[in-house]
This record gives sequence, C-alpha cells and structure tokens, in this order.
Amino acid sequence: MHARHIVRDLEIHHRPRQFPGTFQDEATHQAELRRCLTDTGLPLPVRIIGALVRLYALPLTRIVELTTDQFHREAEAAYLTLDRYPVLLPPALATLLDEQIAQLPAPQPPQGHRHLLLPGAAPGRPRNPVGLADQMKQHGLPVRAARNTALMEAITDMPPIVVADLFGISPATAHR
Repeated sequence: MHARHIVRDLEIHHRPRQFPGTFQDEATHQAELRRCLTDTGLPLPVRIIGALVRLYALPLTRIVELTTDQFHREAEAAYLTLDRYPVLLPPALATLLDEQIAQLPAPQPPQGHRHLLLPGAAPGRPRNPVGLADQMKQHGLPVRAARNTALMEAITDMPPIVVADLFGISPATAHR
C-alpha cells in the first residue's frame, strides 16, 4: 500500500517489555494451593484450576483446552500430559481430576473430538478463560499473581529453556 501512495509512512511503536509485576508471597501462595486441594466448599472446577495454576503456572487458555485423555493413572502415580511431557500430579490433585471426570456427562463426543476436562456451557466447547478468571477472583483465588509466582518458582528450580518448553513460553521470556 505504501508503494501505491495509499498510506503515509507508518511508525509502529511496540509496547515496552515489562516484567511481571504482580506476585504472591510464599505463605499466601502455599495457603491458596492448600485451599484448592482441601476446601470442599469450593466448586470442583475452581479447585482444579486453582491447583493447576499454582503448581504448574498453566495459563487459563491452556487449562480450558485440557481433555480427559491427557490424564493418566498408573499403579501408584497419576500424570497429566502437557504438550508431549507427562507431568507428575500430587495425589490430592489426581483425586480431584478423578472426581471431575466421573461427573462429566456420559455421551460420547462427536467423531474426532475428545472430552474436555472442564467443558463449557455449549457441548464440545471450552469455557471462556476471561469468565473463568473472574470466577476464580470471586472465590479469592487470583490467577495472574499466582501464575507469576509459580513461574518464578519454576525458573529458580529449572533452567529457563526447560521452563520455556514445559510452560509454552518463549525461551527469551523464560530467560528474562
């Protein structure tokens, strides 16, 4: 378009890179995780989502896409396959996932589709991550601060390249 003189010179400004600014102290993070794993007064999906965010720093956009076939139980352990990696689950979270799967409707999904672990209101459709973030906040389980804290804890325990691959973020972001 510029070559045809339809538009003038454009200058695109990029937003300045910002480091995550919202975190939780360790005691709050651990208390909220404990609450997700043990508080039966919370809705089951809220407990599962809260635990996945606090343990594995998963964004809501990935959590809503999880399917039942990504959850595996073996003799003494349970795993959730994230991308191509099986991630060991604590027994309390595995039990919550078992309960969630048992509560899912029985009809088989359409050909070529899999059962969503946390289905939305429309059959075969995932939940809305924005509405889910609001629901988590209503239950006193903020998502952004918890995810940022979980990411920082992971980065202190693992090399940035492993964190990037595991959590689906760019290596440059993990390094920063």
